[in-house]
Formats: sequence, structure tokens, C-alpha cells
Amino acid sequence: MITSEEPARLGRELPDRYTTADLGVLTRDELSRFAPGGGADPRADLTLAWELLYRLEPELYDRLVSAELLHPDVLNWLPRDVGRIVEVGAGAGRLTLELVGRGRQVIAIEPARPLRQILTRKLAEADHGDRARVIPGFFDDLPVASGSADLVVACSALTPAAGHGGDAGLAEMERVCRPGGCIAIIWPNHLGWLAAHGYEYVCFAGPMSAEFASHAEAVELARIFYPRAVAEVRRRGQRRVPYDVLGINPPRDLAFKTVPR
Repeated sequence: MITSEEPARLGRELPDRYTTADLGVLTRDELSRFAPGGGADPRADLTLAWELLYRLEPELYDRLVSAELLHPDVLNWLPRDVGRIVEVGAGAGRLTLELVGRGRQVIAIEPARPLRQILTRKLAEADHGDRARVIPGFFDDLPVASGSADLVVACSALTPAAGHGGDAGLAEMERVCRPGGCIAIIWPNHLGWLAAHGYEYVCFAGPMSAEFASHAEAVELARIFYPRAVAEVRRRGQRRVPYDVLGINPPRDLAFKTVPR
């Protein structure tokens, strides 16, 4: 069972967990990207609510993504034995822990400080964790030298919205990737937007389920993040829940682009 919820938020779905009073947790740079112009309300802006989740309840977010395992063929598709990997929007390390065995150096870029702290702790305990460096940064301003990465990757983080990537974010990912290197967007959104920028698409077959720590946790997390699925999750009585029950696409696909030489 989830035990880390604050009493004021206990039982609340994600869109109702935060108010404008919580925006004070965001830095000036974060406000300029995630709540530009002021007047933003997380109860009306789900994307902003997610940003507050990362900073106010990072352990809750980590519980969720720990259940959302990537399709094994997505991981097998990624290149191995490369020099430098740059991951943008690393979060709590869902992908980072897989990348450290593939590159001699991994730069994990994450804007949310609480998630960087969780990821740093995980890497300290992981095999090859010393290959990774966790640093702050945003999609549109990556603190990495041009042409210095063999693989640039983002997982379920990039969108067409300016604050979460956009055209500027794609351009930055391409800037830091060396000629002949690869950019991979795992679990992508807005495929038409990516295709218009020259990205190819790959999707892998097979049944997929989110794998929660227990049935009780599956119910608790569904109540917050997938409220329409709660009754069915409870009825099934299992910790594994098919993605179609949750009402989301499984993490089975990616979009990629090779930087011209």
C-alpha cells in the first residue's frame, strides 16, 4: 500500500492533488517553462500537475514508473558499447539503470531536483552506476557539448509543447548527437510531429502489463493516476494489470533518427 501520501492529498486523483499555492516549489526557470505568463492552475493543467508531482511527491511517482516496465525489445534495440549516452528527462531512472550497462559514460539530465536525488541514490547501488553523472537541465538548453554523444535518448518525456521539448528540444538533442549517432524517443507521443522532423517509428508486439508491487498498490496507484480503471483493477485482484485496462498505450515503441554525417 502507498503510505507516503500527505493527509491533505490522501485519496485525491492527480488533477486534484495540487493548487496554485504549490507553485512555489518551482524555480524561476521552471516557472518560465511550465507556467509561462503566470495564472496557471494545476487543477486545470494536467501537465503542470505532473511537474508538481515530481517535486512534491517524487516517491509516489517512482512507485508508478517502477511498475511501467519497458518492452524488452525496446531495450534490445538500443545500441550497446557506445562511448557517451545523453538521457534527457531521466526522471527517477526507469531507463537510466538500463543505459549504464551500454555506455562508458551516461549523462542523465533531469530538471526536478527530488528526482535527481532518487536517481543518484539508485545509481550508487547499481552495477556500473559510477558510469553515470546526474545533472540539472532542460530540453531546450542541454548542458552538453555539441556533437559529443553517440546516443541521445528520452523516455516518455518529450512532447511538442515548448516547456517539455518542442522543436527547440528536438534541435538540442540533435545538436549534442555526433554525426552518425542516434537519437531515440522511447514511448513517444505525437508521432506525426516526430515524423515531420524525419523520425522513423518502430513498435514491438506482444501482450504487456504494468507490474505493481502488490494488488493493493495497483488499486492505490490506479485511484490516483487511472481512476476510470479502479473498479476493474480491484475486480481482477492481481498485481499485474494489462495496459488496455489502464487505458494507455504500452511502452512498446520508439521513434529514432540517425544524425547525418
